[in-house]
Amino acid sequence: MKKIEAIVRTSKFEDVKAELKKIGIDFFSYWEASGVGNEHLRGHHSYRGTVYDTQYIPRILLSIVLRDENVSKTIECIEKTAHTGEVGDGMIFCYSIEESIRISNGARGEASTSGPGDALLK
Repeated sequence: MKKIEAIVRTSKFEDVKAELKKIGIDFFSYWEASGVGNEHLRGHHSYRGTVYDTQYIPRILLSIVLRDENVSKTIECIEKTAHTGEVGDGMIFCYSIEESIRISNGARGEASTSGPGDALLK
């Protein structure tokens, strides 16, 4: 099992969520995130007459635990959908997970991460 953490622009989150659902990834956690990245080196930008500091572009952090066979298509989906070509599009990280347990029924390992969308992934 793997855990994917992806930091994406808030403006791209709904698109990413919709595309993940299309490939059967319909269970994940997310929250608002802020941080400092390389885009701060670019300084201030102007958009439609408004100047903004690029280091404060709103982001969403997604956290997804899934089976190994679903990792590549999930990463490709996020990368493609969140891409704007601009500095600050975000990052994707992938970690190994040793164990997971579903509290409601005690399912362990891959069985704990299964859900209704799993039929789409096969």
